[in-house]
Amino acid sequence: MNKRIRWILYAAIVVLYVLHNDFWFWYDPRVVLGLPIGLTYHVGYNLAAAVLMFLLVRFAWPSHLEVDEKTSPDSAAGGER
Repeated sequence: MNKRIRWILYAAIVVLYVLHNDFWFWYDPRVVLGLPIGLTYHVGYNLAAAVLMFLLVRFAWPSHLEVDEKTSPDSAAGGER
């Protein structure tokens, strides 16, 4: 895994965290796509957060958390849950 990509994704988390509070749209009466602009902003924000979560899972997920079913301790005992 390229560490540069991982750090870019971590920086994107911080950017999304800062952009979450859209204080610049609190008193804006405009309507966009039939919704108040603040709500439209949060729709876009949620889409960006979903894409970021996908990218984090794809590129920054720790490989040691993935346990193969054949090598897990529970499979050796023969028990099923």
